[in-house]
Formats: sequence, structure tokens, C-alpha cells
Amino acid sequence: MSSNPQYLSGNEIRNIFLDFFAQRGHQILPSASLVPEDPTVLLTIAGMLPFKPIFLGQRTPEFKRATTSQKCIRTNDIENVGRTKRHHTFFEMLGNFSFGDYFKEQAIAWGWEISTQVFGFSPQNLVVSVFEDDDEAFEIWRDRIGVSVARIKRLGEDDNFWVSGPTGPCGPCSEIYYDFHPERGDENIDLEDDTRFIEFYNLVFMQYNRDASGNLTPLQNKNIDTGMGLDRMAQILQKVPNNYETDLVFPIIQTAGQIAGVNYHKSDEKTKTSLKVIGDHIRAVIHMIADEIRASNVGRGYVLRRLIRRVVRHGRLIGISGEFTTQVAETAIALSESAYPNVRQREAAIKAELQREESNFLRTLDRGEKLLEEIIQEVKQQGKTSISGESAFTLYDTHGFPFELTQEIAEENNLTVDVEGFQKAMEIQQQESRGAHETIDLTVQGSLDKLAEHIQVTEFLGYTQPATTAKVEAILVEGVCQEEAEAGTEVQIVLDKTPFYAESGGQIGDRGYISGDGILVRVEDVKKESDFFVHFGRMERGTLRVGDRVTAQIDPACRRRAQANHTATHLLQAALKKIVDDGISQAGSLVSFDRLRFDFNCPRALTADEVQQIEEQVNTWIAEAYVAKVEVLPLAEAKARGAVAMFGEKYGDEVRVVDFSGVSMELCGGTHVSNTTEIGVFKIISEAGVASGVRRIEAVSGPAILDYLNVRDKVVKDLSDRFKVKPEELPDRITSLQSELRTAEKQLESLKGQLAIAKSDSLLQTAEVVGDSKIIVAQLEDVDPESLKTAAERLLQKIGNGAVVLGSVPEVGKVSIVAAFSPEVNKKGLQAGKFVGAIAKICGGGGGGRPNLAQAGGRDASKLPEALAQAQTELKSALG
Repeated sequence: MSSNPQYLSGNEIRNIFLDFFAQRGHQILPSASLVPEDPTVLLTIAGMLPFKPIFLGQRTPEFKRATTSQKCIRTNDIENVGRTKRHHTFFEMLGNFSFGDYFKEQAIAWGWEISTQVFGFSPQNLVVSVFEDDDEAFEIWRDRIGVSVARIKRLGEDDNFWVSGPTGPCGPCSEIYYDFHPERGDENIDLEDDTRFIEFYNLVFMQYNRDASGNLTPLQNKNIDTGMGLDRMAQILQKVPNNYETDLVFPIIQTAGQIAGVNYHKSDEKTKTSLKVIGDHIRAVIHMIADEIRASNVGRGYVLRRLIRRVVRHGRLIGISGEFTTQVAETAIALSESAYPNVRQREAAIKAELQREESNFLRTLDRGEKLLEEIIQEVKQQGKTSISGESAFTLYDTHGFPFELTQEIAEENNLTVDVEGFQKAMEIQQQESRGAHETIDLTVQGSLDKLAEHIQVTEFLGYTQPATTAKVEAILVEGVCQEEAEAGTEVQIVLDKTPFYAESGGQIGDRGYISGDGILVRVEDVKKESDFFVHFGRMERGTLRVGDRVTAQIDPACRRRAQANHTATHLLQAALKKIVDDGISQAGSLVSFDRLRFDFNCPRALTADEVQQIEEQVNTWIAEAYVAKVEVLPLAEAKARGAVAMFGEKYGDEVRVVDFSGVSMELCGGTHVSNTTEIGVFKIISEAGVASGVRRIEAVSGPAILDYLNVRDKVVKDLSDRFKVKPEELPDRITSLQSELRTAEKQLESLKGQLAIAKSDSLLQTAEVVGDSKIIVAQLEDVDPESLKTAAERLLQKIGNGAVVLGSVPEVGKVSIVAAFSPEVNKKGLQAGKFVGAIAKICGGGGGGRPNLAQAGGRDASKLPEALAQAQTELKSALG
């Protein structure tokens, strides 16, 4: 291809890249999902992420060479989207990968070949960077490729050294930059100047393994990971001023502009920014929904919701008053479907999700913007420059207005928001929420209050019936009443009657299904509010409408587990009263399907013997087959019989009493076994303090016991295999290893001290005479605080009259400084404690101690040389 290639579309660039490497033995692999297998990241953020298990040696590759076009999402700098030339939330990374096959020279040669011979870039327009110590890459570029030395730049670790984490595979990088202004010459080339240079190709040479001490050792199998930004290549080849005006994004911008009645090229910068945000975000949104991410308030669902809301918000800013996201999504789908067919296959789901989110958010936006406008006017009238955290939190908590939008709108009005105040208000709200036994979305609560006068309260049949036919009284989506809900929707459903137990008394809500003609709803939780049972679930198929007749069916296996754990909680309280103290009272509880938790008031920890006795007592009662007797009695009569009230529960005039005669009698609305033998076995997992005077026992019972034992058995087998001993020999083997470790730690501490002394002895030659005293100010590498103190004392002893100040960085983010002064120095008004405390402030810390010996710490290691220089200056001034 010539040095002036014809116009290439984004799709053509992608295909050319993949074909180039396919012809060179690379397997073309499809893009991985934006939902990564790697649990450490929320979304797929890099082209290499799907291959990380291979690079880490956790998986054997099917191919030695691969090439991909990987869709990626990053939102860490979302505020820059639309404001800079090339910040995106969604982008595509073209990559070629070698898994222990070719390495540095071949990767560089192909990178140069595709850049110059295929895409037609003139060598005069290219600059390369290498890691500062990577002489091998430097020489390949210079000698093998023929790049001028003036156009090869060495960069530091922050820019040109890739790591997978604190330990593991890593290696130097080499990048290729496009130079828009080669006529400016090769003098003083600054690759940070993004008006002149754009990095479009990054080659990572994975050749080392870094251990916990930071040591690098060569990998047996060296890997190549390269990435070429498709959006950046399109900007260069299509000769447009920024990534947004390429054919990958600009048609979306044009669609949004047509809806708003504005022309991008004739618009002001503010309008252009909003159009760019819409163009960028809608690409991210369609791919996220296509990969089955749903909008929510947590995790990647929150990322999706935030992006959709930013699209809607910026649509409003350019004059779009109605719903429009599905229209711009259609353009985005058309642009992407040739490379990513699933966006067209999931078109209906994408548009449905967008329509729901946009509709709900527009209502929120109307209310919130009006309130925020009033707040802004009030702030300006008062002559202030910041919106209070309390005001921002009220908008967020009461009206559902996103905090990020408050910040954006404030910035547009040249105001700031008190972030710290907002966070404090959030923490208070969260603490109050944690203190409550039941929580439900406030918008759901409000809607139910409005419904209360129109529909009957829910009739609960679950004590005797696992299933029932029922009528749909209300459907809520995102807390808002709807007449119907379709497949794929998260819903809250109110029925006229139900077998589902609603969360209360510490017991979680039942799970199960609501079904009808072509309808299936998976019920994942049930809460009680305003005398209604609210079934939280997901529409699996069909369309559910208010008034439908349905069948409500609990999951019997989950109910049996909850029953076993709830009855076991009653027996546990009775055993505590019998064995530990009859005055023990409940302070909280949790009954779930897999475990139980019981908090109780007790001023001391239980002994191991008491815990064992309690466990044995509960299992004895289980085996003795006590029958449950359940009655509804007047509250006064129940208390007169000796029934124990559950913590935090409110009781009416009549109460439900669960009685295992002679063992336990409690006021309880929960579900229970009919006979204690149904529990099977009870096992205490832990006993610990959770607050002053409050202890907590966690336990398992019934079917959950098998899950617990399987995990424990697996752990024991694994330890036995590792230590090569029988299970019963594990305690002795571990004790032996602990003893060996303690001995080794003592030896290590001794060696550290000796090493520090050896290092410090070499400093005697650097002692500087100031007046009638000597001073030593120096930094020792990797010396722990105690050894640093020993070294300072030893040096002072050897120089006699004088002062010693030593600093070290024993670990990342930690600075240690020691000052040792002789009596003669103290007499001149210098005290080690005050002196070292002041010096440590330079490193973001402090400290103190005696006049003759003191120690301080800090957090900013980069400031240690400055702190020591200041110490030397002050000592010379005081002692000279």
C-alpha cells in the first residue's frame, strides 16, 4: 500500500488487521464477552484480559498464536469522554498474541510491517518508545528495522513496563506513535504532547516473573501481547480531528443531532461535547445489554444504568425532550452488527431495556432538575460556591437523582459539591438501614401506600399450603406501578394471597415461582410492607398483567432448610439459657437457607466446653423427637405461660406461639419443622463477640450440614495431601511448622539487624564535622524500623559527640526515620523527639521520643530525600 492510502472504514481496518495476522499463522478468535471470567475486574477492560489465565500459567492455550478484535469498556475517567480527542468508555482493541512462540524481534517486525507497508504510514510519521533498560528492543528498532535513534525514546516503568499485579508475569513494552507534525523535527520530541503524537500500537514483551521481593527472573515461555486501538487508527487513516468524527461513532452523533435539530459542525463546544457523550455511551450500552448485563444499582448493572442516564441527560442538554435512546441505538447496532452479530440478535432486549430505563429516568430527571435548579439559585444568592452534601444527599436519597449528575450540573454552573458531606450523610443512612430488620425500596413503599385503599391486604397461607392460586393485585417495576411486565423484567408483585413467607423475625423470605398461562416468574425474595407481601423476582417468560390468575408455589427444598434452621435457633436459645445463664436474651438473629446466626446478650466469651455442651444438648433434643405445637393465643396468656418474645418484634393482641413442650416456647411468626427429628443434625461453626456485651453463634443444621462437611472434608484432604500426613496428624505437623517459622523469624530479625549494622558502618566515612560535633544523615535501603534504630545508636556511639539521622522505606507506602543525638547536641537546644517529628511531616507523617533517641514514620516515600536534606540543613545551622 502506498504512503497515502485511500480512505479506510473502521470495518476495513479491523478486517485488514485480522487478515494480516491470520496469514501469519494466527487463529482469529471472536471477541470475549464484556462480562469477564476474571473475578477481580467488573468489565473486560483490555484486549489481553481473556488470555490472562494463559499468561499466568493457569490454562494451556489451544493455539500458539491468536489475533482478536476485543470490545472493551473503561469508566475510570468517564468525565473526560467528549472533552478530549480520544477518551472513550467503549473501544475496540485489535491484538496479536504469542503464547511461548515468537517473541520480541518478530513482534516488532510485524508491528512495523503492518504500520508502514499495509496501512501505509511513512516512517517519517512514526516514533517508537522502549522501556528505559530494554537495550534489546532498542537495538532491534535501530538495527533490524532502521528507525533513527532520534525517533526511539526510552521511557520509565510507569509508561513502558507491563505488570499483571504485585507478583507474576511482567515485562517491558514498546509503543508506536503517529506524528502529525514531523516537520517540527526530531529535537526535543515530547511524546506527552497529544497535539502532535498519538500512540496507536503497544507491544508487551512478557519475559519475566516478579516474586514477592520484587526480583525478576526470566520466564521459560515468553509471551507477546500487542494492542492496536481501532478508534485511534480510524482517526489517523480517515484524517479527522478526533476519534468521535470517525465512521465508527459519527453516524450515531448525526442521528442524535437530527433528533435534536442541531448540526454538529455548526454547534458550540458544549453541544459538541454532549453529542460526543451520546455517541460514545450508546455504543457501550448496546454491547453491555447484548452481553446480558441488566441495569441495576450495583456492580456492572450500575455502570450500565449510569451510562444510559448520562445519554438521556446529555440529550436533554441539546434540546431533546422526549425519548430517543432506541433511535440512536438503532444506528449503533447497524454500525456494529457485521463484527458483533449478537447486537442485532439482541436488538429487542436492547431497545426494551433502554426504553424502560429512559422512561423511568426522565420522570426522576424532571423532579430532580427542578429541585436542583432551586438549590443552585439559593446557593448563588447566598454568594456561596458549593452545594452542601446534605442537599445533594436529599436529591439522591429522597428523589433518586444521581449524585454524579448533581456534580455535573453544578460544574456547568461553576459550582462544586461537598463530596465529604454527601458521603457522611450516606454513611448515616446506611447505619440506620443496618439497624432495621426489614428494608424495602422507598419507592415501592410509597406506591404500596397509594394502593392500600384500593386492594386487599395479602392473605398468608404458607403455614399449611406450599402452593395456591392467586390474583395479581399489583405489579411494580423499579418501584413504579405498572399494568403489565414482560419477560426479562425485574418485578415486585403483590398477590391477594400467597404461600410465600415474607422476611421477618430474622427469617429470610421464601423462594419459588409464580406461574400462569405462558407466564413464569422466578421469585427470589419476599418482603412484607404495609400488610402486603411483596414478591421480588424476575420475569422469565410471558407477559404478566394486573388481574391475572396465577399459581404461587414455594421452593420446598429452600423452605425445609429455613424451617430446620429456624427451629434450631429456638433450641439454641433454650440450650444457652440452660447451660450458660438463664438470663440470656436474644439480641438479633438471621435464619437463611444455608446457616443460622444468633446474637445474645452475655458479658463474657463462652468456654470451649460450654460450646460443646450446647451443641450436644441441641442434638439431644433433636433426637428426642419433640413435636411442635402451634397456637394463636392472647398476648397476655402467652406471656403467662412463659413464652419467650423474639427480639425486635412487635406483637398485636393475639400472637402465634411455637411450643416444643418442655424445651422451648416462643412467640414467633416463622415457619418451623413439625418434629425436631426433621432437623437432623446441628453444628456450631463459631462463637465470637460482635459488640460490647453481645456474643454471636453461627451454626448450620439439617441439609446444610452436608454442604458444610463437604467443604471441611475437602480442606482436610487438601492439607493432608500438601503436608503428606494423615488427617489426624495434621495438628502436630502444623505445630511443628509454626515452631520452625518462629525460629526462622527470630533468625531473620537477627540477620536484618546485623545487615543494618553492616550497612551503617560504611556511613562512618561520610561523617561530616560541624563545629565541634559530627553529623551523619543518610538513607538505608530496605531496613525495618527496629534495625534502623539499632544502626543509629551504634553510629552515634562510634562518632561520640554528634547527631545521626537515618531514613528508610521498609515497605511500600511506609517511611521510617530515626534521630540519635549525643548529650552535647542536646545542650545546644536540639531534642531528637521534636526534631524527627518535624522532619517526618515532610513525608506526610510524624512521631517523637526522648531527647537523645526518637523515631518517626511517614507515608510518602518520594519525599524522604527532601526530608533528609532538610534534616542535614537544620543540623548544620544549629551545630555550626
